[in-house]
Amino acid sequence: MLSIGLKMFFHRSLLLGVSMFAVVPLLVLAVSPPWESGRRRGELFVPRSADDAALRTRIAALSPGVSPDDARRAVYTAYMTGVELRRQWRVVWLPGVQNFLVNIGARKGGLCFQWATELLVRLDALKLQTLELHWAESFVNTDGEHNVIVVTARGQPFEQGILLDNWRYSGQLVWTQVTMDPEYHWKENKSEAVRRLERARETASKQVGQHHEQNKGSSN
Repeated sequence: MLSIGLKMFFHRSLLLGVSMFAVVPLLVLAVSPPWESGRRRGELFVPRSADDAALRTRIAALSPGVSPDDARRAVYTAYMTGVELRRQWRVVWLPGVQNFLVNIGARKGGLCFQWATELLVRLDALKLQTLELHWAESFVNTDGEHNVIVVTARGQPFEQGILLDNWRYSGQLVWTQVTMDPEYHWKENKSEAVRRLERARETASKQVGQHHEQNKGSSN
């Protein structure tokens, strides 16, 4: 019964029923966050810090052409995105509980596509010269749909990449080789990556324009 409840909570749900939500106290008492052990769990890996050597080495090993500095900056950004947004969005354990809180308006963020979008935008801003970013999705158009960012070397097939997931462990970054994920089968959506980056740039441009107008008005 406990394992069934966990699986249900680990999959994203747009609407969590009252009966499902009622088991939350039991789950919270019975299950500690998996990153507390700091150990490998199946084919998922938990970085120990923003300068995690294992993840840096794995990304750098994608290709001889990958810059160690690009790998280092990608790891730092992915890890710190989880740390910062976990605080900003007041993220709770389990992920499904955070989904519920977002959907009822009690939290501003924490759905998986929000984590993935924020990470995509932040990694794109680094202007990485030797790495490419990919939008990955699983269980598309279902209540269990999940989105992550996959990093590959330039010109490398999506299937050889490393996935970076901030949602699954409630803000704690986890990673693995994209085809080795024990819980999801991932497919790339190139157009979605483009769409989300374009929307982020448009939003940023509007904010700059509004700030300029406010400064102009205050100076008159």
